[in-house]
Amino acid sequence: MIPPIIFEFLKELTVNNNKDWFNENKEKYQQAKDAFEEYINYLIGIIHNIDPKIGHPHAKDCIFRIYRDVRFSKDKLPYKNNFGAYIAHGGRKSPYAGYYLHLEPDNSFAAGGIYCPQPNTLKTVRELIMENIEEYKHIIEEKNFKKNFTEVWGERVKTAPKGFSKDDPNIEYIRPKSYALVHNINDEQIESNRINQSLSRIYKLMKPYNDFLNQAVKESLS
Repeated sequence: MIPPIIFEFLKELTVNNNKDWFNENKEKYQQAKDAFEEYINYLIGIIHNIDPKIGHPHAKDCIFRIYRDVRFSKDKLPYKNNFGAYIAHGGRKSPYAGYYLHLEPDNSFAAGGIYCPQPNTLKTVRELIMENIEEYKHIIEEKNFKKNFTEVWGERVKTAPKGFSKDDPNIEYIRPKSYALVHNINDEQIESNRINQSLSRIYKLMKPYNDFLNQAVKESLS
């Protein structure tokens, strides 16, 4: 199960998101951070068994910093109220479709796919979908897939991406600007002793989708 210290710290941080409190509770932060890193190391093993192509990234290379860059943001809170990790070949900076875990009180989720890909990769993904539309539909319209991921998450273009006809009957499948999947997880599930099995099940459902997208990623990088 996920170490309780993680949520204990995040719940306190959510109502005390300021530098004074954070500095006074650096030891508690370090304990929560270490526990999260240890859990991500464990989760990498689970995901590697599902998708060996992720390799063996180090947890520290998958985990995002808790410090926020507030220079260009109206929200000046100095810290994120979450711990997050992106598990993929190459870690959090990987261009490949991978597996994400986001722990935040009342807003935890497991995610997969590709978020905000580079323009060349996005174009290649769209081309791959249109050239293999039946295969893509088979993946995203599978019963358990639809039950766990209601739609491809993120912004969409209003008409058609450049180079594609707005009158194409399959245009809806290539309107997304990201190809991300999100499965929300409530706090009770996060704190249960069955969370490992739940995450394993969710990530298994994502794998065919990631495999499909990574064909395009690999091509766009070659």
